[in-house]
Amino acid sequence: MRETMTRVAQVTGAMARAALWISGAGLVLMTVLIACQVFWRYVLNDSISWTEPGSVMIMGWFIFLGAAVGIREGYHLSFDILVHLVSDQVRDVMRTLSDLVVIAFGGGMVVYGAELALNAAPNVLPSLGISGAFDFLPLVAGGLLVVLFSVERIARRLAGLPTAAFGEAVAED
Repeated sequence: MRETMTRVAQVTGAMARAALWISGAGLVLMTVLIACQVFWRYVLNDSISWTEPGSVMIMGWFIFLGAAVGIREGYHLSFDILVHLVSDQVRDVMRTLSDLVVIAFGGGMVVYGAELALNAAPNVLPSLGISGAFDFLPLVAGGLLVVLFSVERIARRLAGLPTAAFGEAVAED
């Protein structure tokens, strides 16, 4: 099981790196779009209608993809005082319970994000000319990654492999 989980960790590690690159590119693109909007509005006394909704949509992608990677890498918010006072076995159980709660949350993101996307699909975003479903796709994609990365954390723990926790160094996959 350790060898299988090591291979799985390599695949999910590559997915996490890709998500971070997409998030970083999105952050840069959003910054450029906002700078263009400011230039057009205040220097050229005109306005580009699609930069603001486009930037908000891009922001959704880098927020949800980045959050999912944060969960995989152990950088998500948590209340860790108690886990430092208990034995390693209890600590692992507590972290697994935490991962299960995160899986439920990620599942909710997928289910309700998909429902929102389906309900918004017939609507066209006027400034972008695309379906309103695109506003909710980052929620679904981020939720899928949250679930996948949380399941991976539990499986790694069961296989005896280290999992990242906030403030602890873990060797790269």
